[in-house]
Amino acid sequence: MLKRLIDNHFKLTEHRTDVKTEVIAGITTFLTMAYIIFVNPSILSQTGMDYGAVFVATCVAAAVGCLIMGLWANYPIAQAPGMGLNAFFTYGVVLGMGYTWEAALGAVFFSGFIFFLLSVFRIREWIINSIPLSLRLGIAAGIGLFLAMIALKNAGIVVANEATFVSLGDLTEPSALYALLGFFAITAMAYLRVTGAVMIGILGVTALAMVLGHNEFGGLMSMPPSIAPTLMALDLAGAFDVAMLSVIFAFLFVDLFDTSGTLVGVAHKGGLLDENGKLPRIGRAMMADSGASMAGAVLGTSTTTSYVESTAGIVSGGRTGLTAVVVAGLFLISLFFAPLAGSIPSYATAGALLYVAVLMAGSLSHADWDDPTEAAPVLIAALAMPLTFSIAEGIALGFISFAAIKALSGRFKDLNPAVIVLALLFAAKFLFLS
Repeated sequence: MLKRLIDNHFKLTEHRTDVKTEVIAGITTFLTMAYIIFVNPSILSQTGMDYGAVFVATCVAAAVGCLIMGLWANYPIAQAPGMGLNAFFTYGVVLGMGYTWEAALGAVFFSGFIFFLLSVFRIREWIINSIPLSLRLGIAAGIGLFLAMIALKNAGIVVANEATFVSLGDLTEPSALYALLGFFAITAMAYLRVTGAVMIGILGVTALAMVLGHNEFGGLMSMPPSIAPTLMALDLAGAFDVAMLSVIFAFLFVDLFDTSGTLVGVAHKGGLLDENGKLPRIGRAMMADSGASMAGAVLGTSTTTSYVESTAGIVSGGRTGLTAVVVAGLFLISLFFAPLAGSIPSYATAGALLYVAVLMAGSLSHADWDDPTEAAPVLIAALAMPLTFSIAEGIALGFISFAAIKALSGRFKDLNPAVIVLALLFAAKFLFLS
């Protein structure tokens, strides 16, 4: 009876799969993305947020997103707080712009709500089609470089310098050595197609540091920490500040394109696109993503988004939402491993951040480097993010440079109303609101 209900709901037979295959796919996907359990609290806690509460919020938000995606949209696509967006939340909005983490959570909630409305009213396709490919590539690469800068800074590999702004740190320090070792190991394991390479790298470096006396073991399992310090702590009024509009837009913009790109890419890998190359039920998938972001903000974590690591589960045979449901269950089980998460040092996650940066920076290979009017905005957007330590500023400068260069080159046909309006708004912000 139960097997028939599961088959009917997830349409296992129709997708030529079974419960065993979907469970294996879910476990595989979870192992490839479980690093977020350690990395997200490590990053967000630097804002003053309670580490244990963020740990719980991360696991629960991921579970909520996976359950909505699996049970409602019926796709084998897992969700969790997104890399890049969590770094922007901490280093850009709170530590950089000086906003409270409560206000930043408010901005995350509003971006998720706007994303939800765009999905309901089907405006998302118009927005996605209006943004030039070159800007999308530059933004994706820029987020990768932003993560790389954070990783190198946290490990002490790159340090401040009064004369040159930045310089090479002391590579003999344990933090730098452990970070580099983790990065080298993760990259090698990824090349060898080792499942869970990132998580293995993080745990391996942590264990080695413990053995050599550079880190302390805080325990393995316990009851989940209290989520009270971050639950419902978002400040919606504080997010209404005019200067926060660019922050909300950055959260929205990155999540929109990250989600749409991940959904289509993963679905293509699994043969889930229709005969026209489109993704059925994309509206449900988008609403699952935006709903999870709003839930995450209420719980106490940065933007929740779809994970490209879901491809690992697809390759393992996952074809339905049952895969995502399995991932949700594993995230909930992870709630009982808070002591282990608290034992992970920042240099252990630095190697993982650097590897994720490599993957994201790969989008630069798709840019049209033979056309300077396309290449220049890509480079400006990509470089501006790590050098200004802000995803929002990188997006803004990317739009302004694209519109200005195209207009001065007489390439008006490459400009559309959305790009022109956004470029003018960003320019006005720099001129009158900075």
